[in-house]
Amino acid sequence: MAISMTRFMLFAILVCSFAENNKMASAQCAGDMQGLMEECAKYVQKSGPMIQPSAGCCNVVKSVDLPCVCSHITTQVEGVISMEKAAFIAQACGKPLVRGTHCGSYVVPGN
Repeated sequence: MAISMTRFMLFAILVCSFAENNKMASAQCAGDMQGLMEECAKYVQKSGPMIQPSAGCCNVVKSVDLPCVCSHITTQVEGVISMEKAAFIAQACGKPLVRGTHCGSYVVPGN
């Protein structure tokens, strides 16, 4: 029960933080922003380890213009999600962000 409530609260905070930004990103970036939040929120939580994303999360990630989404990440969004984990999810889903890409204040490192 505690885990479910924690996930719900994280999702609620993420949705509220991302809502205004989501309107801009949805208008300017290709892909399903709502699906991205719903399917991938649990994989980008600040707490906990990096874990492999689900097929559902990857399906949404593959359909989203990630560099465009990255250009709309605010400090509020960075307050609730790990940008390092977001980059990991992109990589794990076969759609890695290019080295040097800025995702909010996070810069994708080189190999």
